[in-house]
Amino acid sequence: MARGLRFLGILALIYASLSLCIAANVRPISDAHRSAALELFASPIDGSFGSLEETYEALKTLKNLGLERPGDAKEKACPVVVEKLGSTSSSLKDLFQAVRVNSVVGCQIDAKTFADVASRIQAVIKDTSSLEDFYYSVGSLLLVKDQGSSVNLLDANDIFHSIKALSQSDGRWRYNSNSAESSTYAAGLALEALAGIVSLADSEVDQSMIETVKNDIVKLFDSIESYDDGSLFFDEKHVATSEYKGPVTTTSSVVRGVTAFAAIASGSLNIPGDKILGLAKFFLGMGVPGSSKDLFNQIDSLSLLENNRVSIPLILSLPSTVLSLSSKDQLKVEVNTVFGSAAPPLTVKLVQGFSSASKEVPALENQELKFDAENGVHYLDILPLKVDVGKYTLVFEISLHDPEHLNTYATGGQTKTLVFLTGIIKIDKAEITILNSDVGNVETSQKLDLSGDSAVALSANHLQKLRLSFQLTTPLGHAFKPHQMFLKLKHDTNVEHFFLFESSARQFKIVLDFLGLVEKFYYLSGKYDIEITVGDAAMENSFQRALGHVELDLPEPPEKAPRPPVQPADPYSRFGPQKEISHLFREPEKRPPQELSLAFLALVLLPLLVFIIGLIRLRVNLKNFPSSPVPAVFSLLFHIGIGAVLVLYVLFWLKLDLFTTLKALGLLGIFLIFVGHRTLSHHASISSKLKSS
Repeated sequence: MARGLRFLGILALIYASLSLCIAANVRPISDAHRSAALELFASPIDGSFGSLEETYEALKTLKNLGLERPGDAKEKACPVVVEKLGSTSSSLKDLFQAVRVNSVVGCQIDAKTFADVASRIQAVIKDTSSLEDFYYSVGSLLLVKDQGSSVNLLDANDIFHSIKALSQSDGRWRYNSNSAESSTYAAGLALEALAGIVSLADSEVDQSMIETVKNDIVKLFDSIESYDDGSLFFDEKHVATSEYKGPVTTTSSVVRGVTAFAAIASGSLNIPGDKILGLAKFFLGMGVPGSSKDLFNQIDSLSLLENNRVSIPLILSLPSTVLSLSSKDQLKVEVNTVFGSAAPPLTVKLVQGFSSASKEVPALENQELKFDAENGVHYLDILPLKVDVGKYTLVFEISLHDPEHLNTYATGGQTKTLVFLTGIIKIDKAEITILNSDVGNVETSQKLDLSGDSAVALSANHLQKLRLSFQLTTPLGHAFKPHQMFLKLKHDTNVEHFFLFESSARQFKIVLDFLGLVEKFYYLSGKYDIEITVGDAAMENSFQRALGHVELDLPEPPEKAPRPPVQPADPYSRFGPQKEISHLFREPEKRPPQELSLAFLALVLLPLLVFIIGLIRLRVNLKNFPSSPVPAVFSLLFHIGIGAVLVLYVLFWLKLDLFTTLKALGLLGIFLIFVGHRTLSHHASISSKLKSS
């Protein structure tokens, strides 16, 4: 039963998550994004951000969010920028990234360097056939022009035609003329490059080609994809794995291209404002990305949508989607741009509100929200509207006051949002009863206060039943059915049993027939603690409460009756105090008497004494000690070796073991053989000379 309840809980979570996806409450850029940017783009110890591309993305994101860049970012980035711009071996991509970084940090680049860069790019752009090379070349020239240098793109119409030749009938672009597959991401690069050509052209670009590109943009938007919450995005189709960029990067590329081309094109693009709003919802629906690349694409795209010539999306959001009827919360709605800027004068209207219990008849209709100019929110008092607790789908509509704003802002028509109304649920007529199973007579009955503390002490046998019943009503007096309702009986042996309540009319009850449950209870007599759990997202007074206990007298188990399961050990018990360990040391071995030990010591020292007496009796002298340097050294080493052997004997007696002593003695023996042989050879030669003379 416990496993089944866990399964029900998982299903409830899945259902709740699916419901939230249907009507997600997207919010504009917040302080959470700024905190994430400071963390993701935290400058390393050396003050750099990695490559020039990563540096640009970091600094541009911080700038768009109104955050200060690291103090040493300019000092670290500018030497790399100067090196790339001054090197004749720098690729088009390196030049593009260097000029982009310079547009943010403002390095001290002289006009001659910019002129050389523009001249080098103009020399190679005519022979370029790759869309990416066109993108880097035109982008670099445009940035050089924006940074104060005079740049005029020669043969702009021819370059425009060269890029346009890579376009496809569905609005996508190929990376080069040899590429068989077209790409949505490449379409964004192409639109940016074409917009840059128009800005750099020394003469007017063919207007018919611009109109053709406008149509291509409309076709590109025909392939846009959507989520259930109204978010729209672009994704690649049928491209190689190495060229696949993902929805975030692809959509961001299209947004850059479309907004750039809309800025230079005369007239307007035939893109519905709902689609621009859907793109904004896609990027805001991401929340706070955990990737620096995704965060850059999100913030950069939203900054372009914040102020563009197509339409500026207005985001309707709720500061809170959980409203308490007991606290008299107001329904509050905010309408802002994607970066949280104030919207133009407008009216927010609650068109309809459907309860999850009744999706056909609206619980709310045609309620115009009031505007709080001081706090910038639209609000509605919901308590006088006589709405009950539960989950509601609210449909809002925005009306702009100024008709001229209709072509500037995108409101998206109607917006659906999911909200929860919570309140205090009244608990009535709670009663627990012991019944006789044969005739159904009431044996024992007690009233319960489920909103307070109850402590019942009941007793029953296997021929009786236990019945528990109560009623739940909403603040408006309607019957309320919570998502979770179950009763738990727990035996003294920690064996638990769960039972679900049944509902009939306005009453919830559960009847336990102990005769049919003896096998489920494993024939365990004794005390069972009673606990009830009632909970729901809309119920502010959800509870899990102990009701007391029931003493069950069950029959003896038959021979083949099932045994209760072994209860798992408490996993935290291993962290508690452990059993004290008492150490028992081995008794010391018996030692000989002190007198016997001293006698043995004297016996061991006796050879040394005999040796010393022998030396004295032999009248040892140093008259025959060699006088030559080399023989004298060997003789001295021989005597030192003998002394070392004696010292080794002493150490063996005091602290060394037998094996260590034998190893050392072996080494000393080899040493003594060598020096002793040399010493004895010297004495033998001296003796032979004396005899011969």
